[in-house]
Amino acid sequence: MRKELVAHQEPKSPISEIFRTLRTNIQFMNTKGKLKSILITSTLPGEGKSWISSNLAVTFAQAGKKVVLIDADMRKGRVYSIFGVSPKPGLSNYLSGVDSNTEEASNDLADYIQETEIENLYVITAGNVPPNPSELLVSEQMINLMERLKSLCDIIIFDGTPSQLVTDSLILARIVDTTVIVTASKATKKEDLKRVIKNIRNVGGRIAGVIVNKVTIDAKKYEQSYYYGSTSFSENKAHTSRSPKKAGQEMYNRVSNMMEKRENVARKEMNQSQNNRVQNDQKTKSVIENEETNNDIPKALKRNIKIENSEEVSLDKTTEILNQINQYLDEEKKKLK
Repeated sequence: MRKELVAHQEPKSPISEIFRTLRTNIQFMNTKGKLKSILITSTLPGEGKSWISSNLAVTFAQAGKKVVLIDADMRKGRVYSIFGVSPKPGLSNYLSGVDSNTEEASNDLADYIQETEIENLYVITAGNVPPNPSELLVSEQMINLMERLKSLCDIIIFDGTPSQLVTDSLILARIVDTTVIVTASKATKKEDLKRVIKNIRNVGGRIAGVIVNKVTIDAKKYEQSYYYGSTSFSENKAHTSRSPKKAGQEMYNRVSNMMEKRENVARKEMNQSQNNRVQNDQKTKSVIENEETNNDIPKALKRNIKIENSEEVSLDKTTEILNQINQYLDEEKKKLK
């Protein structure tokens, strides 16, 4: 099994997470439970459709689905090399009824389905290169194969041919439930993609979406990718640059400095509040002493005003005393009139 199966070899890598996202998007499209067959095609060779179809099949199998991956590129199929299985017999042998030795092939479908190292994932390779691949795909045997596989598995994934070169994928697009087109970043021409989409729709095929493959990403962005519970490059770099003990000490120092700053602010506010209270108390005491020594206030009023000989007199008490003085002065003015 080759390293191309990233979803199996590195299930916690950012690329594997992208394939799981793709799987989820396809599953959400399957609202009525009728989506069981998917065609993966491209515009031209080299855009990565076999890599996409293989890893997508792995993610479906990891989700507990029984998956059959069919290599429908009977001209240059390479799924067998990705999974390390026998290239023959395959799809062309089953459809044509001729085995690799030009003898009559078996009609038993089980002879063409090969197990892989991945649980729930099975493969039907392309088989021998036939002289008429397009004619085999429109045969009655192909329709029967689709019906039998739908009753045996949950998902059927076809790794098709590039749609810009041959018509094989256009034929399959008519009989599968949906089609996904793979493109290469900065390589696939918009005109070619538009033409492929138009051709698939003209034959009655449904298109689920377009995958942009081979997108260039720098190392910094790769390190910041969503990657949980693994030993990625970014984590290894972090461990070599500073130890967990040092990182923890730095965190402790930052928290301690923050708490010390907050305590200083609180202490400053408390001291200011105490200074304000002392100043108010001194003003209050001064006012009371001046009122006691004022000869203009009659002795009778002094007797009626109860002044506490305390060092700390509240502001409310001082206000009450001043109100009594003002009331007395008002009464005296009325008498003079």
